[in-house]
Amino acid sequence: MTLDDLRRWEDSGAGWRVVRRGPEDVTVSLLRCDGGEEVDRFVSADPEILAHVGDRVSSEQKI
Repeated sequence: MTLDDLRRWEDSGAGWRVVRRGPEDVTVSLLRCDGGEEVDRFVSADPEILAHVGDRVSSEQKI
């Protein structure tokens, strides 16, 4: 998953939620736009994704 992929996910109306935040990576659950059911999850240590997620717990929190 790249930051562009995650942004496309958000732009399509779907969301995400942080499942686990580690010292060097984050586990993110990808959620459907029509009810929030998890459809996938990924682990990333990509600095761009870590910066985009920041301290938020979900995509519902604005930057």
